[in-house]
Amino acid sequence: MIRFTLRAATAALLLAGPGAAAAQATPPEPSPHAIEIPAWFTPSLLDLRDDVRDAAKAHKRVMLYFGQDGCPYCKRLMEVYFGQRDIAATTRRHFAAIAINIWGDRDTVWLDGETRSEKQLAAFLKVQFTPTLLFLDERGRVVVRLNGLYPAHEFRAVLEYVARKKEGSVSLADWVARRAGPPDSGAIHPLPGGVPWPLDLDRSRRAAAKPLAVFFEQRHCRECDALHKGALRDPQTLALLRKFDVAQVDQWGERRLVAPDGKALGEAAWARSLGIAYAPSVVFFDAQGREVFRIEAFLKTFHFQSALDYVASGSYRTQPSFQRFVQARADALRARGVRVDLWK
Repeated sequence: MIRFTLRAATAALLLAGPGAAAAQATPPEPSPHAIEIPAWFTPSLLDLRDDVRDAAKAHKRVMLYFGQDGCPYCKRLMEVYFGQRDIAATTRRHFAAIAINIWGDRDTVWLDGETRSEKQLAAFLKVQFTPTLLFLDERGRVVVRLNGLYPAHEFRAVLEYVARKKEGSVSLADWVARRAGPPDSGAIHPLPGGVPWPLDLDRSRRAAAKPLAVFFEQRHCRECDALHKGALRDPQTLALLRKFDVAQVDQWGERRLVAPDGKALGEAAWARSLGIAYAPSVVFFDAQGREVFRIEAFLKTFHFQSALDYVASGSYRTQPSFQRFVQARADALRARGVRVDLWK
């Protein structure tokens, strides 16, 4: 299972999904767009056992940042988010921030005592998107994993969640829902071409020629509003969506549904069972009802369309690195004279 966890959050993904495909070891061509890491990041010999111990002695926790040059989301995290005084101050006060290059060759030692290069560690931890942030507790356990970039107001809530060690008393989803800021429209927007309710997604009973894309949304969700006003109005997005059966679920709803594995349960219960902590998240299932990929982070139109194409084309079966697929897709579009805007 490949989890594009834009969330621990999503994760979602709070922990790496079982069976996720590993990132390939060979890096893409070097990017001219180097991303500067803040000077207050912790210098490290990358023996994460020592880093966890040293952070605990300083009453901090470790925050591992997996990034790469040329990544617009990494650049936004470093320059915009950490350029805000309150976010930078909270991170510096409560965390030892350590940077890992997903294509790097420096030796690292993970908590299992095994030595791996940075790119091998990224593959071992099934890092598929950048930035990916792993927050480790005082024993080196991953308590929150962010597979992608959260909106700034939710990122603040995540930092507070981990800094205050709330993982034992409240779910990340509940915490973010209460602490992340004011609501927006308060509406769940209709999804173009969605499977009608009552929702029966049992793949054993459906003509499953198409993969299934399930949109987990919620009311009072600015990012859901933005998705429907932006990417979901783009003709190319709509063309890609026609290659899927699509369904929409309220992350906090109580309507009963039948999941792809045939289990009958409520919307919120299904969202919890999948580890959905971010809205909107999109979980993709194959014709047999197996999860093969997910989106659970802040994505602009190009990357959202790339995720749809990754699944619809079946490329996830042969190309385990979504990053490589995105790069190849962008290059192919440019070769055809199509202008590629990563922030469109």
